[in-house]
Amino acid sequence: MSDSTQALEGLRVLVPRGGTWGEIVSRALRNHGANTVISPLVDFASSGEEAKLVEALHRLEAGEFDWLTATNPTVVNVLRHHNTVIPTHTQLAVVGDATEAAFVAEGYEVARTPEGENTAEGLLQTWPEITGEKLRVLTLRSNVAKPVVTAGLIDRGHSVTQIVAFRTVGVPASVHTREDVESGHINVLLVATPQIAHEVKNQFADRPDSTLIACVGPNTREEAKRIGLRVDDGDEHPQVNQIIDAVESVIDYSDTLD
Repeated sequence: MSDSTQALEGLRVLVPRGGTWGEIVSRALRNHGANTVISPLVDFASSGEEAKLVEALHRLEAGEFDWLTATNPTVVNVLRHHNTVIPTHTQLAVVGDATEAAFVAEGYEVARTPEGENTAEGLLQTWPEITGEKLRVLTLRSNVAKPVVTAGLIDRGHSVTQIVAFRTVGVPASVHTREDVESGHINVLLVATPQIAHEVKNQFADRPDSTLIACVGPNTREEAKRIGLRVDDGDEHPQVNQIIDAVESVIDYSDTLD
């Protein structure tokens, strides 16, 4: 067994999202020796722009778009909820292993993913079709995700319909999970988004001081500090950096802003 697979041996890490995201992140952490507990602290809900979303999805089914983009696996849930059928000529461009896996599992064919760096910027830099003729693109995102792909496409002169397809809401952890956190049986709380930072602070206020907080991405760390949630330093606690590196190897933090 290599050092990399033993780096997190013995640690129990709470993974705060379920679905494809949770499965992929858990696998990455387990590959480094961690034990994971998947306990969703957030879920998706209507964005409040349901009429705009339904109209855009009808246009999608009618074949009005050349491309559909997504940087979050929850978009698949939205399409499934609305029984949306993507026309065969409309191609998919996605960012993130979890997003791609969710679309593939649902039977969709993904035409473009970033080459090299698996980020929104990476997609824009390695997407050959967007350097040519004007395209009609539908971008679906969460209420708090930064519209990096949308802005990049608009800057390149394409016709973009951007829709906030869902918003993220907090959900309570199970009684068993709360007991495990409060008793110290969970060693690390993974905080992957600003919303999750709020849920960790509110739901696990009685956690032991020894429980580490591993925040993924600068936006998450900034919000955690703003609300008074302790952010553990990777220099002082090397396991924190190892956890963040493992997560970011499969999930781009810029795509977890929801």
